[in-house]
Amino acid sequence: MTDARNEPTPAEETASVEEQVAARDAANWAKSVSRLNVSEVPEGAVNINVEGRRLASPIQGFGKMWQKTYQVRIPAERVSSRDLIETWKQHFPEFWPDGNNFYGPLTGIAPGEVALLNMTLPGKMKLSTGVMVLYADEESFTLMTPQGHMFAGWITFSAAQVDGETVAQAQVLMRASDPIFEMGLTMGGHKQEDRFWQHTLTHLAAHFDHEGEVETKVVCVDKKRQWSRWKNIWHSSAIRSTLYMLGAPLRAVKRLFSHDRAVA
Repeated sequence: MTDARNEPTPAEETASVEEQVAARDAANWAKSVSRLNVSEVPEGAVNINVEGRRLASPIQGFGKMWQKTYQVRIPAERVSSRDLIETWKQHFPEFWPDGNNFYGPLTGIAPGEVALLNMTLPGKMKLSTGVMVLYADEESFTLMTPQGHMFAGWITFSAAQVDGETVAQAQVLMRASDPIFEMGLTMGGHKQEDRFWQHTLTHLAAHFDHEGEVETKVVCVDKKRQWSRWKNIWHSSAIRSTLYMLGAPLRAVKRLFSHDRAVA
């Protein structure tokens, strides 16, 4: 005979389920960090604007706040939303335009992991920066930017089933980090960013043998510039990347002398 006093009440059962769900959901979020740490630097990557930096949300940015949404629709019989996200995670940089590199950790896109980026800006300028995986589960993942990145904010990649189609989406919420990047956005940077994600989603759809048209929606959430944040320019990855490139000849000479002394 079962002792009813040992059986959980409906309220207790509900609380237990909620605790399990909360614990599982918490595992999908990155742990709070004060500064970023890059565990390893892959060959070809440059870690000059990530190590030791803090994360930067739109609140810490300088320019106008924008929400940009890019979507492409793929027949559901081609791929489910979960399979699409799994593929997107595994092949993330392969869908990017040429000249842009994403150096992710060996563990892949997982909460708390930090990836290094080498980006190509207008004028063929090279910019070294990075992102941290803020959230990741079977249906979406979110990347957040560090201080000095082109923009302060995050971008969420997701997929959902809608009317017999799998809708893949990239949604950005951002402000330009500093006055230099804000000027760059107003002088063609916004269009380049739109082309970047349109290219990405087009190639993502092509991976599943579908030629999809990317829908783009851009909304200015806040037209005010936060002039109190102009000092963000101190961390500018554009300035620091330029100085790093200009210093390449000196580093080459230094390596040469170091090698000669080692041989001697």
